Amino acid sequence: MTSAAEPVFRRAERADLPALIAIFAEDVLGGHGDTTDPEFFTRYARAFDAIEASNCDELIVGVLEGDVVATAQVTFTTTLPSRGTTNMTIGAVQTRSDLRGKGIGAKLIQHCVALGKARGVGLIQLMSNAKRVDAHRFYERLGFKKSHAGFKMLVEAVPAAT
Repeated sequence: MTSAAEPVFRRAERADLPALIAIFAEDVLGGHGDTTDPEFFTRYARAFDAIEASNCDELIVGVLEGDVVATAQVTFTTTLPSRGTTNMTIGAVQTRSDLRGKGIGAKLIQHCVALGKARGVGLIQLMSNAKRVDAHRFYERLGFKKSHAGFKMLVEAVPAAT
């Protein structure tokens, strides 16, 4: 891939799943247990279908010279606080490991921010694993500020009906 190429951002398509799964599987820091094992493809496909069917979610891919190289998911939530404002959360942000540091992630976040502004959101927030200190500096350079502490509770997943 030449450095002159610019990424193109678009909605993810089902055909992008293998590349997306591979990007998530190479992320050992996130600790999500993603894998390219074909046994789990049906679960990823089911999740993709749910995201695709949602009016509140959009899965974005960054494509460089025909290859999916980055992704993020944006979720829109309208809340009663802040006088009924719609907020956007950016999550699942990943750039293929061999292409990090080349500006693709920054352009991806800028694309997501533009999507939020186009939908008239009042707040854009994102989540990042507490271990991702480099990512935190990256988000701060893009204008995000640390403002809240996050909490999670893992629950035993119940298999979805097939």
